[in-house]
Amino acid sequence: MASKPLTGTKVFLMLVAFFGVVIGVNMTMMKLAIATLPGTDVDSPYAAGLTYDREISAAQDQAARKWKVNAHIERSTDGGAVLQVEARDASGQPMSGLKFGGRLERPTDKRADLAVELSEAGIGIYRGSAAAVAPGQWDLVIEGEARGTRVFLSRNRVILN
Repeated sequence: MASKPLTGTKVFLMLVAFFGVVIGVNMTMMKLAIATLPGTDVDSPYAAGLTYDREISAAQDQAARKWKVNAHIERSTDGGAVLQVEARDASGQPMSGLKFGGRLERPTDKRADLAVELSEAGIGIYRGSAAAVAPGQWDLVIEGEARGTRVFLSRNRVILN
């Protein structure tokens, strides 16, 4: 059996094919990695930096109000979740007339975030639900507004089974 000689052209083509496969796999993996987890916490760090002083001032104003806001979230058997927020002022009186909203944010994937619309179910009690909430860790973000201005913000890590 006669074997063909190894020529420079064959070696060159083998090298091009090898590195072509390596570069192709790397490009595919890079594209998938960027598409699944972009690595940023905020869309614009510059804009977040500009609002930093306002966030500190809003947190100080919130602490000065001494409100007591308790949230309870429970996962239902159908895969949804029910969120209840109870808001009381510094003297312990229920507060009504506020507009509360909630968000369930996945710590690892912003695309899985869910908004929870809350409506006043009683004096100082706000309730809402979200459908198809996957089990696992979530960040529960609660925001309260009065006359179009955010007056309350809370972020807590919860585990839903």
